[in-house]
Amino acid sequence: MAGALSGQVAVVTGGSRGIGRACAIALANEGADVVINYTSNDEAAKATAAECEKAGVKTLVVKADVSKADEAQNLVKQAEETFGKVDILINNAGINRDKTIQRMTPGEWDEVIETDLSSIFYLTNAALGGMRERNYGRIVNMSSVIGQMGNIGQANYSAAKAGMIAFTKTAAKELARFGVTVNAVCPGFIETDMVAALSDEIKEALIKQIPLGRFGTAEEVADTVVFICKPSGAWYTGAQFSMNGGQYMS
Repeated sequence: MAGALSGQVAVVTGGSRGIGRACAIALANEGADVVINYTSNDEAAKATAAECEKAGVKTLVVKADVSKADEAQNLVKQAEETFGKVDILINNAGINRDKTIQRMTPGEWDEVIETDLSSIFYLTNAALGGMRERNYGRIVNMSSVIGQMGNIGQANYSAAKAGMIAFTKTAAKELARFGVTVNAVCPGFIETDMVAALSDEIKEALIKQIPLGRFGTAEEVADTVVFICKPSGAWYTGAQFSMNGGQYMS
């Protein structure tokens, strides 16, 4: 049976592992052909593509640093040249360089802002032309609970993720008349490599802040992303999908 996204083409940035990998696989399982963007780990990207292809879809793996405007634009260009269009854009690429404001260098500030925030402008700008022509598009920006509540030692990351939410609202207002929806997903602490690297003491302290008593999974985030992209999510735009186990309630 054809999936709800059969015939559509999705671009997932940071798609080789963690939340990005889970999103790529979930979109493939709903029938979308998937473009998997990554920056460094060739084998992980190929493994994600192989997992997607088990669903019977086509994939394209593209190495690109989306913090650079020309590489972000070329990513979209390659997707369009290969598949003819981009229907779904998942802006998931992100990094962190955690330090207090006093210790943070201008380079550490810029690196996070460029990768986590500037990239979504570059990619949205590049994908918009085709989406407007077809009067259809789904853009999902992967923000964070940190962008909603702030966090000590993460001024660059929280600013980027909060900026992503504001960008989402503006883009949603601008693009609704072209049939393009733009939404933000704001995960809390998720079982990824980033969280796995934390000490047991820090993990225990974090879980105490979460009423549901556990970290989320990448697959739970991916399920939300797929819902937004499916026909059942068509009336959502400019929304923040907060999923953090109750750690932050807005």
